[in-house]
Amino acid sequence: MAEGPKQQMPARRKARKRALDVLFEADLRDRPPVEVLAGYLERIEKPHPEHLGYAVGLIEGVAAHLDRIDELIASYAEGWTLDRMPTVDRNLARIAVYELLYVDEIDDAVAISEAVELARQMSTDDSPRFLNGLLGRIAEYATR
Repeated sequence: MAEGPKQQMPARRKARKRALDVLFEADLRDRPPVEVLAGYLERIEKPHPEHLGYAVGLIEGVAAHLDRIDELIASYAEGWTLDRMPTVDRNLARIAVYELLYVDEIDDAVAISEAVELARQMSTDDSPRFLNGLLGRIAEYATR
């Protein structure tokens, strides 16, 4: 059965997806993200895709600021602990919070909508609404 034309995924969304893959694996294996990243970079085909630099920046940024990011997620995730969140949601939130706080060229609305869109594709039915609310509260805090 022939597939229709593939929708072109924007480069930054691909980068976020790759960052999610690495952070998800690091989370599940309880390994440092930069260690998992090193193995990931060895496994992927060369030449590396253009968006890989942004993905690496996200992974290294999340890893460098993980305590602060997790502290914010935990304090704004009403009724949820980090451990109870689906692994995909926890790591999408980490990427988005990193972008909200530390990546000036990404608008808050874009960081939030990208996390929500990836959650829609890869997580539970409740995840997009949960992440939208959580990230909206953190964005509000971050702009004060």
